[in-house]
Amino acid sequence: MRSGLQKRLLLTAFVACVGPGCGWIARNDNAEGVRLYQQGNYKGAVDHFQQALARQPGSPDCFYNLGATYHQQAKLFGRPADMQTAEQYYHLCLARNPSHEACQRALAVLLVEENRSGEAMASLQEWARREPANPNPQIELARLCQEHGDARQAENHLIDALATDPNSTRALVALGQLREANGDPSQALQNYSRALAVDGRQPTVAAKVATLNGSGPTTGTVAR
Repeated sequence: MRSGLQKRLLLTAFVACVGPGCGWIARNDNAEGVRLYQQGNYKGAVDHFQQALARQPGSPDCFYNLGATYHQQAKLFGRPADMQTAEQYYHLCLARNPSHEACQRALAVLLVEENRSGEAMASLQEWARREPANPNPQIELARLCQEHGDARQAENHLIDALATDPNSTRALVALGQLREANGDPSQALQNYSRALAVDGRQPTVAAKVATLNGSGPTTGTVAR
């Protein structure tokens, strides 16, 4: 059930800082932390993110980067304590910036991985309630519903997302995927085509459109 919901955690490389030269140093520490994370040097990444946090206490991005690093360590090395630390950092991030979308997604992923899907759903629902003009909470709720086999409710959430933002390519592609999986290729084609009309720089979606039009090879799942 978890494979579709789990997403690569994207670290935030740049944060602001008060004081002469402090912003540049904090950004440098975060950028170096991201580089080390990408290399698999998680201890080094944590050290640099902690240094950035010391220069900008309370930075939501620093808290998120630390949470994402501990989250990755927990998954790779099977360390429950790291999972708990990751969750704490995610909550610290969201306490300071409830609109931090990467952190909202990451926390939901963590809760599902911990077999706490109800809490993940409640967290996303609260995000949606707090930001009714943002389509992304509805997209994440749709993903969670789909992971639990509730395709109808997933579709409803995606329709709600598009009611909020008719040009959300994420929602259009997700709805296309859902309808294609449910055996409705004509509706899926409409959704994919609309997504391409909004943003033509989506080669995988373009390949999907070609496939459904009968003029191209199947390309697999489109990234969301």
